[in-house]
Amino acid sequence: MPFVMAQQSTRFVYQVTTTPDSTNADSRKTELAYLDTDGKKSYFYAENSLKRDSVMERMRTTKNFDRNQMQNLRSNLQFTIEKNLTNQNLVYKSRIGRDNYSYSETPSFDWKILPETVKIGDYQTQKAETKFGGRTWYAWFTQEIPLQDGPYKFSGLPGLIVKIQDEKGDYSFDLMQTKKIAEIYQPLNRGQFISLSKSKYIEMEKKIQKDPASFFSAQRSAGGRGPGGGPSSDPKQMQDMQKRMEAEIKSKNNPIELN
Repeated sequence: MPFVMAQQSTRFVYQVTTTPDSTNADSRKTELAYLDTDGKKSYFYAENSLKRDSVMERMRTTKNFDRNQMQNLRSNLQFTIEKNLTNQNLVYKSRIGRDNYSYSETPSFDWKILPETVKIGDYQTQKAETKFGGRTWYAWFTQEIPLQDGPYKFSGLPGLIVKIQDEKGDYSFDLMQTKKIAEIYQPLNRGQFISLSKSKYIEMEKKIQKDPASFFSAQRSAGGRGPGGGPSSDPKQMQDMQKRMEAEIKSKNNPIELN
């Protein structure tokens, strides 16, 4: 059945498998992520981001904050990627420590289209290969969905990417479902985003990975923020949050982009 981009938007639901800690096989996690598109732009984000936004809105309305509910909606995909499908430029948004950051990028994918074809779900797909972020990736795309897009930052093939995984199998994205939606969902942006270059962003990520404690100290002396983005008045709460964040940072030693 041919795929038609009507006025309505489309949501592609991917199952995402990540291995954030290379030293711990149990760190392997599977969750769902959404690629929402209207054919001109797309947003890629974790399903739990949408659920967290919904819970946060309800908590704001009821004035009843339950941390446990939020803990159950944690994700290994703590970013949003907005793509301009006309020029393949994208904006990556995420948090480092307690602040929101974004950078703009136009990734260059040197795709090698291979002769191998296979049917995945309802779609006839063809294999392609590229190198990106220090990994070799294998993708299966379908021309039955004429969108030069895919999960995460991947795009530029003559059809939607139905499946993509790296050579080691640390990361994989598999299309599970396609559905029409009334409009593209844009995850809530809490607080201001600090815009910087990708190289500066990576530098900051490395700094926090290497020495989380001093990074948080520097942030605090620059005007520390609480969990909601505003100044924190509870030192114990700040200390607990910092410990949680430090443990989480140390366990993420196998990022999707290695360089």
